[in-house]
Formats: sequence, C-alpha cells, structure tokens
Amino acid sequence: MDNRPIKVLIVDDSALIRSLLTEIINNQTDMEVVGVAPDPLVAREKIKALNPDVLTLDVEMPRMDGLVFLEKLMRLRPMPVVMVSSLTEKSSNITLHALELGAVDFVTKPKIDISSGIQEYAREITDKIRVAARARIRQPLPHVHLSVERKNTADAVLPVEHRTFSSTEKVIVIGASTGGTEALKSFLVAMPPDSPGILITQHMPEAFTHTFAQRLNSLCRISVKEAEHGERILPGHAYIAPGNRHLLLARSGANYVAEISDGPPVSRHRPSVDVLFRSAANRAGKNAVGIIMTGMGDDGAAGMLEMRDAGAYTFAQDEKSCVIFGMPREAIARGGVDEVVPLDEMPRRLFGWLGSQGSRAFRV
Repeated sequence: MDNRPIKVLIVDDSALIRSLLTEIINNQTDMEVVGVAPDPLVAREKIKALNPDVLTLDVEMPRMDGLVFLEKLMRLRPMPVVMVSSLTEKSSNITLHALELGAVDFVTKPKIDISSGIQEYAREITDKIRVAARARIRQPLPHVHLSVERKNTADAVLPVEHRTFSSTEKVIVIGASTGGTEALKSFLVAMPPDSPGILITQHMPEAFTHTFAQRLNSLCRISVKEAEHGERILPGHAYIAPGNRHLLLARSGANYVAEISDGPPVSRHRPSVDVLFRSAANRAGKNAVGIIMTGMGDDGAAGMLEMRDAGAYTFAQDEKSCVIFGMPREAIARGGVDEVVPLDEMPRRLFGWLGSQGSRAFRV
C-alpha cells in the first residue's frame, strides 16, 4: 500500500458499535472510516461507491445473513475483512466459518460494559485492520515488516534447560496466528491416523479454541481437542492451546504430556508460540519437529531457533501461501528454519524427513 490512510467501511447493526469503531479508527493517523452501514445490503452499495481497503463486519447481521454476504463478497469482489464477534458458542462457530470463507481475522466484542470494553480493544482492532490491509487475499502483496512489542521472553514462563533425551518418540509442535485457522485445517486434514502427537499454539481468545478444536476434529482423520493439563500426548492426536493460557510440552517418565500455564504473556501473546517451542527444545530436543505458519509479528522466532539449536528439525510456511508472512519471515531471518515449504507441500515434506530419520513410512 502507499502512504494514504487505510480506508475502512464499518458494517454493524449496532449504532453504538459503529460510533465507537469510528472514533477508534479515526483517532489513528494511518486509517480513516470512509463509511458505515447497518446491514449488508447498505454495505454492498457503499463498497461500490467508496472502494474501501478493509471491511469490518459484524458476525450476526439483519436483512442478509453475514456469512451469505461474506461468501458473495469473496466471490465477486474479494477484499480484506475483519469480523467483529461476540464471545458466545454460536458466534464462535459463525466466526470460524467466516475465516473459512476468507475473512482475514476477527476481534471480539466485550460481554459487559461495551463502551469501555471496546476502548480497551482499540489497539487490537487497529492492529488487525493494519494487518488486513496488507493481507494476501488473492494477489501477492508487497513485503511489509510486521513488528510486535516484546514485553517478555519465554524465560518468564519456562527457563532454558540443558539435558539429554532418552526417548526417541517424535512430537510435532506448530505455531500460527493470522490466517492460521485455515492453514492448520489444511495441514491437519492431511495427517494420517498414526502421525506423531501434535501440539499447536494458535493465537485465539478463550471461548473460541474449544469450538475450533471441535471443528477440526470433525474434519480430520486424527483426533483434535483442546489441550488439558497433564494429559498424555498420543500419536494420532493434536492438542490446541486453550485461549489465554500457554501450552507447553512436558514429560512424565518416558511419556510426553501437556502442561497448561497461566504465566505472563510472551511476545504480547498468551498462548505464546515461543513458550511452546521453548518447551519442545527443552524436553524433546532432536525428537521434536517445529513448524511455524502464517501470522503477524515475531512470536515463535526465538523459540524456533532454540529448537534448531537443540537438534530439532524446523519448517516455515513459504511467503506465497501465507496470509501474513510476518512470523515465518522472522524465524527465517533469525536462522531457526531448516526448510521453507509451501503449505500444500508441508505434510509430504514433513513425513519425507521423518522417513529419512528412520521413522516408519507414513501415507499422507
């Protein structure tokens, strides 16, 4: 994009939300609200007239279902969309479907004291609009450096350990953010029922991770669930970090188990990819495989380098297949990545590497 402000169209049936989002966005020097719409039918005409760069779209809309509108929009006039969602089970299902249809990301409405709550989310909302404006919808977009303020390193949750490993059981750890829900679905659907255990940190708020895991479980040959503290990590299973809690790989004797932590945010995130990757470096070493997927910022870059230094093999999703190349780019720049791979090639390359290490053959 050039230096002109990001043009935003707000679509929400709530006059209060439209007013609050307008105030938040217009307070930024690099974006402006060019129009508002109370429903998709009005929005359709304003998109034609105003040609916005980013659309914010309420999940549940009058006159036309929001998902029907999004599906038509992505087919006829693809553009970056940030969903505005409530923290309910119904809304989380609709929001995840919206991401499947092509929405870049979503922000959640607070449950109570909506006026002050939206103000607290001002930074999150504007950050996601900036990312959406640069997201890969259909055509490649210019290289953009995406930085995230670092308040803590993984030291805040788990110190570095130096140890040897007696187990040879493989484990896969994955980190993702913006665009990650669809990338993870593509990857996990290809996993065979006897694949190594998989731990996943996807930046996502609580109340969404359980629904996300259920949706994946209904599509995959492997079992997918939200991780629980102390449960054993089994082959043929994937474990999603609970929203607002860190997921770590731990050991109980010869077995891998999940550890859930309420430690402080790392790289502005809880759950944090750096924390998961640090735990894999500490507790699995060369028996771990690390994968970093699409997402903004640099969460996971430091942890992936630690994994590689501990003997793990590491993959990064390539720029062309990423919605946002920020996290993989940072991991590559820091020297933590062994292979850069297109998303659709990731399962084949992963199991090709596992086979080269003497692991049994997998069919994907």
